[in-house]
Amino acid sequence: MISNITKVPEDLIKKGEKALFKLLPAESPTKPTDLSLLSLIYPYNLLTKKQSEEILNNIEKNLCRNKGVIRYIGDKYYKKNDKEASWTMGFPWMAICYYKIGNIIKYKYYVKKTVDCLNDNLELTELFINDEEPNENTPLGWSQSLFVKSLMIYL
Repeated sequence: MISNITKVPEDLIKKGEKALFKLLPAESPTKPTDLSLLSLIYPYNLLTKKQSEEILNNIEKNLCRNKGVIRYIGDKYYKKNDKEASWTMGFPWMAICYYKIGNIIKYKYYVKKTVDCLNDNLELTELFINDEEPNENTPLGWSQSLFVKSLMIYL
């Protein structure tokens, strides 16, 4: 992927992959899971089905909320009443990742969860504060584009 942009010595790529796979399924030594791990499934397609399932299960168990997916435990961005903000982009991203590993039931579940987050203008807000109050960043392009992508891959 990076080789399409710039030349990177193969030994550095191998070193990076070794470090990454040593950490997985955790995000880092201090953070067991993070929404950003979904990027390893989509769009980068770097993981086995088993690794993908483990990351998806960890995110579901620890980060999924009613109106979205928190980025990581302890995230302070829009945190209120000791609750992390729920990002709407997490649901369509989860849908895409489940589709990529062939779990159509979970794919449909997360598409439905995304639809449930749409406002009256059919927009997705950036996030929900306390999993109920949308913030002012509406619509959020990332959420909208992931939602469109999640619908297009099944058609």
